[in-house]
Amino acid sequence: MLRINRSLFPKTLLFGCFLFQSTICAEEGVVPFQGSVELKNIKVLDLKTAQQIAIKGNPSLDAARERVIQARQQLVQARAAYFPRIDASGSQIRSILSDNDYMALAATTPDLDDTTDIYTAGISASWTLFDGFQREYSHLRAKYGRNSSIQSRNNVLRLLLYQVAAGYFNAQLARENINIARANEEFNQRQLHEAEARYRVGTGSLSDVYNFRVRINSAKSQLIAAKQGYEVALYGLASLMGIPDAKLPPHIELSKLQDETGDELIIPDTVSSVRHALNHRPDLKQSDFLRQQAKAGVGSARAGHYPTISLIGSLDGDRTNDREFENEDFGKSIMLNISFNLFAGGQIMSRVSEAKSRLRESENNLEDTRISVISDVESAATRLRAAQEQLALQRINTKLVEQTRDLVEKEYSAGQGSLVRLNEAQRDLVTAQSNLVLSLVSMRQAWEGLKSSTGEILLGYME
Repeated sequence: MLRINRSLFPKTLLFGCFLFQSTICAEEGVVPFQGSVELKNIKVLDLKTAQQIAIKGNPSLDAARERVIQARQQLVQARAAYFPRIDASGSQIRSILSDNDYMALAATTPDLDDTTDIYTAGISASWTLFDGFQREYSHLRAKYGRNSSIQSRNNVLRLLLYQVAAGYFNAQLARENINIARANEEFNQRQLHEAEARYRVGTGSLSDVYNFRVRINSAKSQLIAAKQGYEVALYGLASLMGIPDAKLPPHIELSKLQDETGDELIIPDTVSSVRHALNHRPDLKQSDFLRQQAKAGVGSARAGHYPTISLIGSLDGDRTNDREFENEDFGKSIMLNISFNLFAGGQIMSRVSEAKSRLRESENNLEDTRISVISDVESAATRLRAAQEQLALQRINTKLVEQTRDLVEKEYSAGQGSLVRLNEAQRDLVTAQSNLVLSLVSMRQAWEGLKSSTGEILLGYME
């Protein structure tokens, strides 16, 4: 005969469940990014620091983290099905006899009280022993769902890191355009002083003076536009970084745009880049986890073809007009329950068919994502090679244009060159300098684009 120790049995199970819950929470806890950065301590903001701040403050990434937490808790819920369920209950019922019943019973029952209090207390435990592998497949689905959410968060991070890099380089480009516009203004200002001096001594014309004044105004207009572009670029960068007012503090400036390095001019290996992407791109991993989740869904749907076996035990007691329970007030019961569905109107078969269709859909999505990843890498590598070639060409061209402008300036100062040719040479130099910094920034953006397409940009940032 099975005997249940009511003082030990519930406590043991409750302690086990608490220990299990604590272990799961510790195992599945979210690992926060550790690189907290204080804006007030920054004077020169480099790209890496900007990305670290974005990781801490960008709302879209915070939302993705919350989805990971939700998926992890769903996994905890799925694991709970392996353990018994324990419920405690209690009640107090007050029964008051009607006047007719009281008069009828009072004649035969002396000292009859018309009010009766009935107290009940109980604890029950149920444990599913077998459910057609439903728990196993539900656990797998939750596990793959958690992994999918983690990869979704990593993909949001991948895109965010690239967007911050693109925004940072755009801001650097805008600042270089400010420097170019200022240099253009200074050049024309210097030419104006010389033209005014020649005009005063009678060796120069008034039209030259007016020409350089017009050029100065044009340079000032370009400077205003460049400053506006720089300010807008900073707003965009601050927004990506998650700064609440979308504005960088005035004491922060961006690092100087350095010349290209030898490593940046190395031609990327497309084959190895594609291989790395297929092994590391988080959106591809996410699609694969969704496929595995759909596969587990087929097994979960098939669980309806199997019986469900449960073990149920209870400890129940009741007492009248006294809430102090004794051992004699409790009764015990234990039951082994087996249920098996014989007919459900085709519901189970329909669920299996639906799950199989969802699996085929996920397989097609996985293949589509794989093709898209390969295309992204090859396109990024092509853009990078073109940017490298453009940069090399613009570097040579700018040097030639600068030398030409200097020669034309000397010829004009010596009275051997025309003003029109000097204007053209200066305009060509400004254009060449703008194209050079644009090519340099485009090359760096192309490198970040390639790293993003392969998933390499995530190194050091993933959980």
